[in-house]
Amino acid sequence: MYATQALTHVVPLAAELDKNKVTPGVLGFLVFAALAVGVWQLMKSMNRHMGRVNFEEAPEPGAAAAAETGVLGGSAEK
Repeated sequence: MYATQALTHVVPLAAELDKNKVTPGVLGFLVFAALAVGVWQLMKSMNRHMGRVNFEEAPEPGAAAAAETGVLGGSAEK
């Protein structure tokens, strides 16, 4: 059966559809479900990677000596 013959059988069925009713159907649900699963996996991965991050800053080597002398402290004595 050729595609043109198949279309001639499908066209009368399309005329029976309600033109005021639009639904996403199964394909729309599958796309939405795939996006939801992808977002869930990305969030799970982000949570795992954020758990590995060390948020404590290591002090700079010269910062301790400068703090002792008052250079970074901002306490200028007059």
